Amino acid sequence: MSHVTHRTVETHGIRLHIAEAGQGPLVLLLHGWPESWYSWRHQLPALAAAGYHAVAPDVRGYGQSDKPWPVEAYSMKTLLADLTGLLDALGEKTAVVVGHDWGAAMAWNCAALRPERFRAVVGMSVPFLGRAPLPPTQLFKQMFQDDWVYILHFQTPGIAEAEFEADIPRTFRTLFAGSTGTDSSALVSRTKKKGAGFLEGLDTPATLPDWLTEADLAYMVEEARGSGFRGGLNRYRNMDRDWEELPELATARILQPALFLVGEQDSTRAYSPTEPMRALVPHLQDIRVVPGAGHWLQQEKPQEVNAALLAFLQGLPA
Repeated sequence: MSHVTHRTVETHGIRLHIAEAGQGPLVLLLHGWPESWYSWRHQLPALAAAGYHAVAPDVRGYGQSDKPWPVEAYSMKTLLADLTGLLDALGEKTAVVVGHDWGAAMAWNCAALRPERFRAVVGMSVPFLGRAPLPPTQLFKQMFQDDWVYILHFQTPGIAEAEFEADIPRTFRTLFAGSTGTDSSALVSRTKKKGAGFLEGLDTPATLPDWLTEADLAYMVEEARGSGFRGGLNRYRNMDRDWEELPELATARILQPALFLVGEQDSTRAYSPTEPMRALVPHLQDIRVVPGAGHWLQQEKPQEVNAALLAFLQGLPA
């Protein structure tokens, strides 16, 4: 990929692979599940051309970064230490942090808990809602009762890994070209019984959407062959641990400039309200719903996302 270079950086006792482009103020791009730096392939050159140093790491557990085995090695506190350590390794005091999916959760928490290091924040797909009133798995059990919920399905190590890794090309084609399988309000989820697999009942389209090429999909599959799925799934297994370890989120507000983007057809909109963010993020500039986009926002609508990011960045104080 032109203008994008790769290297490995030591941070917080592990090695992170990063893709980077450009020079200037640092913009840190954090991917979600089950992706890698590659989900930002359209943003890296655009940010570099506009005068920014764009850096997209493979979060620990993904791609070419280290993949510790213990579940607790993927707590939010640990991930935030990776990211502040990455700033140190890059010789930067501050960065603008941009995140999608689990990367958005990391980005919001970076801004809330380390405001001296992260001067502005953009979240995509997942809004900032502070601390839940109960440990998240308890909350989901109350909300969904006996219904099948993917987050609860992911809690037991080994089960989802075995399903996803049995046929990685099918897994990725299903997730990216069909339904993500994460909409708990969808019929396919509501009709599943406990013990059902994540991919059960989901279509695996023969044809890819216009925004995704066979080469793109092949790259993602090859990355997943090397990393497996355990590291990424361990993030879900730390949700209750995060609740215990970060009680300060109960009163946290994000005071930096902020922006939120979400696809019009993103399944997260079914269970993640956005309006509460206005009180928790008082300098939130916009809650922007991108027409025609689903969950994989920065890949599906790169021009719209790039324009929104650049307008936001160019409006920040020098």
